Amino acid sequence: MSTQNYSNHAKVVKPFVFFVVPVLVLNLISAIYMVFGGGRNTAIGVRVLVFGGIHILVAVALLFLAFLARTFALGVQDRVIRLEERLRYRQLLPEDLRPRIDEFTIHQIVSLRFASDEELPALARKVLDAGLNDRKAIKRMVQNWRPDYQRV
Repeated sequence: MSTQNYSNHAKVVKPFVFFVVPVLVLNLISAIYMVFGGGRNTAIGVRVLVFGGIHILVAVALLFLAFLARTFALGVQDRVIRLEERLRYRQLLPEDLRPRIDEFTIHQIVSLRFASDEELPALARKVLDAGLNDRKAIKRMVQNWRPDYQRV
């Protein structure tokens, strides 16, 4: 495994991106084509419209389900990171910053997790004092990257 840094830390879940999403999108396209595409006679047209409409609804619901499942997993991961990092902050931050631990936003905490133990106190102070909340900007500030290989 290569050394993790800002440029390679994002995780792409290949089965989700290259299989699940394309199959679900193809399913939605086929449902829309079944209802609206091509000619059909009026005798079976109503039945095709009803069942095709249901097919479209299911296709859309499956797409939403896939994205919601991914969003929920990332939300849980962020909560766990918040808990782990707050414990880490209690150990590493100087006395004057410890009362401010609850001021960190989830974006700040998730981004600062990549800062090394030595770098964290100064970077945490800078992020809080400047009110930085942009994940990418904070991650770019990290000089000594602390990898996280257990991302969802």
